[in-house]
Amino acid sequence: MTSGADGAFEVFYDGACPLCMREIRLLRGLDRRGRIRFSDIAAPGFDAQARAGVDYATLMARIHGRLEDGTLVTGVEVFRRLYGAVGFGPLVALTRLPGVAQLLELAYVWFAKNRLRLTGRCEDGTCAVPAAKAR
Repeated sequence: MTSGADGAFEVFYDGACPLCMREIRLLRGLDRRGRIRFSDIAAPGFDAQARAGVDYATLMARIHGRLEDGTLVTGVEVFRRLYGAVGFGPLVALTRLPGVAQLLELAYVWFAKNRLRLTGRCEDGTCAVPAAKAR
């Protein structure tokens, strides 16, 4: 498993998710200092266990990021780290306020559970996590 030894925060994102890609494109454009390393878990050849230390289904269930010391973070904390890295620190601070933090976490959990359906990626009437791409 690689760490963020270069000082960048690494985000593991689903490149097959249209809504997720919109967010990633925005962040890439804002990341002028190269503080974020983007890892597409839907890319052919991506090995979740080797790259992130968790399986593909785990990465698909919630957004994950890796701190410089190698620690994995998930959910809203990933977005805090991403937006902090591109200079939105004051906005990120607001997301830590009591009530706001809990509301954001609940909203993210709901989104994560419904992401495939919301982005039109259910197959055969089911919204199960797709199998990892062939290596």
